[in-house]
Amino acid sequence: EKFDIVKKWGINTYKCTKQLLSERFGRGSRTVDLELETQIELLRETKRKYESVLHLARALTAHLYSLVQTQHALGDAFADLSQKSPELQEEFGYNAETQKLLCKNGETLLGAVNFFVSSINTLVNKTMEDTLMTVKQYETARLEYDAYRTDLEELSMGPRDAGAVSRLDAAQSQFQSHKDKYEKLRADVAIKLKFLEENKIKVMHKQLLLFHNAISAYFAGNQQQLEQTLKQFNIKLKTPGAEKPSWLEEQ
Repeated sequence: EKFDIVKKWGINTYKCTKQLLSERFGRGSRTVDLELETQIELLRETKRKYESVLHLARALTAHLYSLVQTQHALGDAFADLSQKSPELQEEFGYNAETQKLLCKNGETLLGAVNFFVSSINTLVNKTMEDTLMTVKQYETARLEYDAYRTDLEELSMGPRDAGAVSRLDAAQSQFQSHKDKYEKLRADVAIKLKFLEENKIKVMHKQLLLFHNAISAYFAGNQQQLEQTLKQFNIKLKTPGAEKPSWLEEQ
């Protein structure tokens, strides 16, 4: 049984390799679904662009985290000097309060950006990747389908003795099996691409609105709008002083 499995795998690999080489050197015909392949290429290009956005958003998170940490340390330094410098107590005091407020707003903004990063990461590395895994299965099935189609066509043009007829029947059966598999996966890919596009629009509509509102409120110094943005998207920040490290510390 194991020998038969290995033999079958070897024959399949040989046929597919032969088909692949004939396609690359322009000698063999290839089944092409132009509409589907255009959509697949568009998905791959979209994934590359979203990966770039994800990389930049993570870099922004790291920079903002460093800024918040610096503001926190600077606020502590100002507060300490306010107590030890009577002649500049007021000046150091309101600078300490300013840095404290900026630090709080920065942490709120980080909560929004981290939520944005998490959502884009899920979209790119789970949702899109899942669809591309099905695409890979489809592309393999397409190659197998063409390999067995070519094999059937070659046998059909040969002599029709008793042995040839038997081989032709076997080739016809194998071809039909691979054709069914190819058509099923082609339909699966078309459905997944459709649902992925709908999901992408839904997710990005929400995330881009969140990102815009949070960034605009932060740089406008609108603390109330910034906090309202997090409430709007049901984003909860870690409670300060919790035993577990905050998500800021886990980045």
